Amino acid sequence: MSRMGKRPVMLDGKVKAEVKANNITLKGPVGELTYQVPEQVQIKLEGSEVQVSADFETKEGRTHGGTVRANIRNMNQGVAKGFTSVLQLIGVGYRAQVAGQKLTMSLGFSHPIEYQLPQVVAGKVDGNTKITLTSCDKQVLGQVCAEIRKYRPPEPYKGKGIHFEGEQIRRKAGKTGKGK
Repeated sequence: MSRMGKRPVMLDGKVKAEVKANNITLKGPVGELTYQVPEQVQIKLEGSEVQVSADFETKEGRTHGGTVRANIRNMNQGVAKGFTSVLQLIGVGYRAQVAGQKLTMSLGFSHPIEYQLPQVVAGKVDGNTKITLTSCDKQVLGQVCAEIRKYRPPEPYKGKGIHFEGEQIRRKAGKTGKGK
């Protein structure tokens, strides 16, 4: 196991943890998450810290140890503060709106794109082109962003598409005129 994998996870003061068999549940002000720990990894709850230990005799135990610790750390941060991801629509006529858990986007197709957001993800649109997604689950938030971005990935010639906020797209030169 790596050195980081051996460190205990310090729980936030607002987070309550519960360990039952191979499951750990964290409850906080933003939400509640449950994680099923692989059999090769053991977890212990000692006060306000979670200690992760793995079975070093097996290859699976060595590989899962650090990953389990990172997942528990992300859960702790998620239920305490939450995660936010911002997507920007860049292109003429590109716009979005949120109604409940339904995100409707106009991306230059002949029809609007409707995307159903999961229950743990909340969406908000600012100025028709800036989509702000928040969630307590980092994995689900990343998956939702990837699925939305798949509708119009950024293209290198004009820079149109769905970008993460602050993302730099490598631009290419277009065609040049015929030589005379």
